[in-house]
Amino acid sequence: MPSRIRRMRIDPLIVLILLAVLLALVLPVRGEAAAVFSVATKLAIALLFFVYGARLSPGEALAGLRHWRLHVTILAFTYVAFPLIGVALTPFGNLFPTGLFLGIVYLTLVPSTVQSSVAFTSIARGNVAGAIISASASNLLGVVLTPVLVMLLMSRGGHVHVSGQVFLDIAVQLLLPFFLGQLARPWVTSIVSHSAAKIIDRGSITMVVYSAFSAGMVEGIWSRVTPLDLLILVVFSVGLVAFMLWLTRFGAQHLGFNRADTLAIQFCGTKKSLATGLPMAAVIFGTGELGLLILPLMIFHQVQLMMCAALASHHAAQKPDAGSSPGMVDDV
Repeated sequence: MPSRIRRMRIDPLIVLILLAVLLALVLPVRGEAAAVFSVATKLAIALLFFVYGARLSPGEALAGLRHWRLHVTILAFTYVAFPLIGVALTPFGNLFPTGLFLGIVYLTLVPSTVQSSVAFTSIARGNVAGAIISASASNLLGVVLTPVLVMLLMSRGGHVHVSGQVFLDIAVQLLLPFFLGQLARPWVTSIVSHSAAKIIDRGSITMVVYSAFSAGMVEGIWSRVTPLDLLILVVFSVGLVAFMLWLTRFGAQHLGFNRADTLAIQFCGTKKSLATGLPMAAVIFGTGELGLLILPLMIFHQVQLMMCAALASHHAAQKPDAGSSPGMVDDV
């Protein structure tokens, strides 16, 4: 009985996410405080990737880079399977206001998340090295692929300008700390404990959730739709995440990937990035045209974090398979 009670406990990460959402509803960060919090969130994410770099041996990182089948599979789910779902939903567009339906299509075209994909893969004891490379590659390629897919599938003709700043942001905020962690590994490995890494993992995700939800509250997005619209979007998002979690697992297993790689494929191949998707939407559509278009991505983002947090915790509670692949690390 005690062990059953322990298994029924609500995961701390889910509690933190729910508290972040509630706090954003009651007290969203805004103005100068929002700017400061945004910087703090970026620093937390950079620290997270420094820790990942410090905990992964160069051999593990190199093995992750060489695992091309893993990366191609994840990118195929992100930029082929998801867009095909967006196309398949076209006959049902009249179920939503025009702006919301365009937003649903748009969310299927954006890159995968980086920090939460890697964090959940780490929590579940999956292939962290492979997840880092795949998620980063998804964001880099998304700078080109997302605008192209928008033009093809959303009938947005004409020239689309995407700033090279996106490349610089990813390089400075994610890849540079990771490589610095690799370089500092001989001196900081003993300092980066399991408990410290766990705090950074969960803390960075909670900060991202609070920042994203606060932005929606400040912009007044939630007042522009009916409760029924929100309910439909939430139900749709839950169904889409559940379907993609099943599809990525089914595909990975039938392609012969082991447990660690399957987890990386699940947590990277089912995600859509709010942090990357919103700035890209402003560039592609213009800030004056966003309106309700970003709302589906915001809701999907929250749903995917909660569902994947529960799944990651479920896997973390299980014993890892013997003979795990390179890049598989201890639960943090």
